[in-house]
Amino acid sequence: MLVAPSVLSADFGNLERDVQRICDAGCDLVHVDVMDGHFVPNLTIGPVVVSAIAAAATKPLDIHLMVENNTFFVELFAPLKPEFISFHLEEEKHPHRLIQKIRSLGIRPAIVLNPHTRPETLEYLLEDLDMVLVMSVNPGFGGQHFIPNAVEKIKRLKILRDAINPDCLIEIDGGVNENNIIMLRDAGVDICVSGSYLFNHTNIQHAIDTLRV
Repeated sequence: MLVAPSVLSADFGNLERDVQRICDAGCDLVHVDVMDGHFVPNLTIGPVVVSAIAAAATKPLDIHLMVENNTFFVELFAPLKPEFISFHLEEEKHPHRLIQKIRSLGIRPAIVLNPHTRPETLEYLLEDLDMVLVMSVNPGFGGQHFIPNAVEKIKRLKILRDAINPDCLIEIDGGVNENNIIMLRDAGVDICVSGSYLFNHTNIQHAIDTLRV
């Protein structure tokens, strides 16, 4: 299991310190949530702050766009050369075109599914994706409780993924902790995003290790 701590739960007064802490503790990716206050009812960070995160990080960035006008935001963050940029299928009218654009920028494209979105909607896009991010909370805020039916959704996605594009990774985001990580691994998750569980833990190294199952 790869671990991608979400900096949404970091101490923004000590952001450089917290980014360095998770990297030193052995995380695999640094997950960055970008929200515009329109697609979701929250407003987070722009390219100036994300560039500071990138400068402090020794691990690749995993940028999750929760925005309207995805193409604008892809172009905004592409110069930072993250490992992944993911966008919500529910918001994008031309997902295949945007997938191609992200890849042409040397970034691995990913699509996000909200809790209500069926995995089968990706059937004709999966072959072009490097990752699918399944939301196990409603996007917009950290610290929410895990939605249990995400497990069955991941199992269905894994069947589809294995048939079409076995190299495509499955990522989970929302309420992930030591109590549900084994269940998520067994369902087919490759990468887990975790925020409050990691940053609120007294020993972040140990917390990351509990998720690396």
